[in-house]
Amino acid sequence: MDSEMLMTQKPQPNNDNYEARFHQVELELNSILEITQAINNNEPEQSLYKIYMFILRGNLRVERLALYVLDEQWNCKVNFGTKANFNHVELETTAFESVYDLSEMAKLSFENHDFYEFDLVIPVLHKDRVLAYVFVNQYFSGSSFQEKVDIRFVQALTNIIIVAIENKKLVRRQLRQEAFKKEMEIAKKVQSNLFPKKLPYNKNVKIKATYFPHDLIGGDYYDYISVDKKQFIICIADVSGKGIPAALLMSNFQATLRTLIRQTSDLKQIVSELNHLIYDNAQGEHFITCFIALYDKSKHTLTYINAGHNPAFLFNFKNNVQLLLDSGTTVLGAFSPLPFLKETTINGLSNFFLFNYTDGVTEVINPENEQFGHERLESFLTTRKKIELGEIHGNLIARINNFKKSEKFVDDITLLSCRVEYD
Repeated sequence: MDSEMLMTQKPQPNNDNYEARFHQVELELNSILEITQAINNNEPEQSLYKIYMFILRGNLRVERLALYVLDEQWNCKVNFGTKANFNHVELETTAFESVYDLSEMAKLSFENHDFYEFDLVIPVLHKDRVLAYVFVNQYFSGSSFQEKVDIRFVQALTNIIIVAIENKKLVRRQLRQEAFKKEMEIAKKVQSNLFPKKLPYNKNVKIKATYFPHDLIGGDYYDYISVDKKQFIICIADVSGKGIPAALLMSNFQATLRTLIRQTSDLKQIVSELNHLIYDNAQGEHFITCFIALYDKSKHTLTYINAGHNPAFLFNFKNNVQLLLDSGTTVLGAFSPLPFLKETTINGLSNFFLFNYTDGVTEVINPENEQFGHERLESFLTTRKKIELGEIHGNLIARINNFKKSEKFVDDITLLSCRVEYD
């Protein structure tokens, strides 16, 4: 009877193993609680990485680990227990192109043999995108019975950390995008205030402008300013570069131009002051090309300065003469003072058509990589110089669209036409 009872008696559970496992589970739960609290407290990334390292080394007794995370590029964020300093070891991404699950390092090929300090690599994925790689050993060193590291928990903890940090990055990107959007809205509003609200279009003076920005914030500017009952000024300008700095510089240009015109109608003085302003404010990072002209109704004269801008087309209907207005000076903001400055006056202008534009017109490219160019523009204007200004602009935009076909615009496009008829 006693021998039969001994033969059927079940083995007794090892209480030490149960206690050790219970203690380990308790540590893991506490670790998850600790890292969750740190995430909820919005701890910075470096603090999260430190807590992660402390948990693995202190609570889970992981002896050797390297964690690589993808920011702009792959960087080692956590490294301990290794002979090599992986903070200065570049990740061989080609070795992991097909690694989407826990893999043995022995089955992978590395040029840098430092990675063979580890026997496992754990990829951390979000959808199909790998966010991080964890390099770790699955056994404790010196263990007589090959005690294993809890790899599943290492994987779970790393996922929690990396997803939390990825969310932080996403929030930062969203905040930057929101800030950029607000800045662009402000810049767009500033730019819209640069243009005149109304242009004259009467029996004697007709002015028409068309503007297509290439981006949300363009770099072109045009203006009409009445000096007195006898004189008015038209101006067209193009700033190098785009975005907020360019828009603000052009805003300063416009404000200074209008202030100067209240003080003087001397174009040489106006252009010199504008150049000084741009040179001081842009500090060589931007420059402005511009064409500015003063028309005197009583004298029938047009005085102009071309500062490195595309030459304007002038058609004098009275004597059937066509001129290119390209005389003046170099771009504004490149030199101070200007190396040369010439003012040109054209007499006998009582019936004429003046056409100005920015280089976005002539630099439009077709699928054959040809530019629209100056010659096509001149040919177009020569045959349409006497039709209505709105029709000229509409026909030209249609011609440009037909020329470029599927190609995109490469720059802002601004057209500014002036027709004067006093006889």
